[in-house]
Amino acid sequence: MLGCAAAILLLTASVQAADPTGTWTWSTPGRNGGPERVSTLTLKADATTLTGKLSVPGRDGSPVETPIADGKIDGDNISFDLVRSYNGNSSTNKYSGAVTADKITGKVESVNRDGQPQSRNWEAKRVTDAK
Repeated sequence: MLGCAAAILLLTASVQAADPTGTWTWSTPGRNGGPERVSTLTLKADATTLTGKLSVPGRDGSPVETPIADGKIDGDNISFDLVRSYNGNSSTNKYSGAVTADKITGKVESVNRDGQPQSRNWEAKRVTDAK
């Protein structure tokens, strides 16, 4: 009986969802051949709710931070919105992805300047402390 309980405990632990809490980064090419831009996403999970912020380099190089909105967790899947405002306009990027121990892979959906929907893939890697 003890062996069966241990097997159930091991199985339960192996299907537990990955924790998105932490710091994640990814790079995107710079405009007009400029240097890559590194985005830093900081997430905190609380049951099915996800909170955090995205930091990206601004035009002058200083970081621009945007809080995430409507963050959700469903097993290994996460989703959140980034709403940015500029010059009296706002745009929303809808992120979704699957979390593993060290990576998030998914899609970003938005609307382009012509009002057409667009999407692209994104992949972030977990930042770990170097020891």
